[in-house]
Amino acid sequence: MAASPNNQIAFRYRAADSATGVTRDTAKRLAERLGVDETQAIHYALHELAVKILPQYEQDDGALTIKQMHQIRKAAPQKKGRSVRSSLVDMESA
Repeated sequence: MAASPNNQIAFRYRAADSATGVTRDTAKRLAERLGVDETQAIHYALHELAVKILPQYEQDDGALTIKQMHQIRKAAPQKKGRSVRSSLVDMESA
């Protein structure tokens, strides 16, 4: 499927490799190492970055309500000295 002009961006390689970009030589070496063309190497790199940085799940509705906590306690009674937590992250120390 051919990309429409509205579905493309200008891509400029850097003059030197840095934390924010690579040279064309580096891109060619990566593509060769991966066995793909330069465009696929760029897509691969962007995919890896997306998986690393962007959430891979839908955001939930936030903290449990008091009603939900009561339902959980009723469905799964706790042994003496145990409690149901509404969060896996201690927000006070985060």
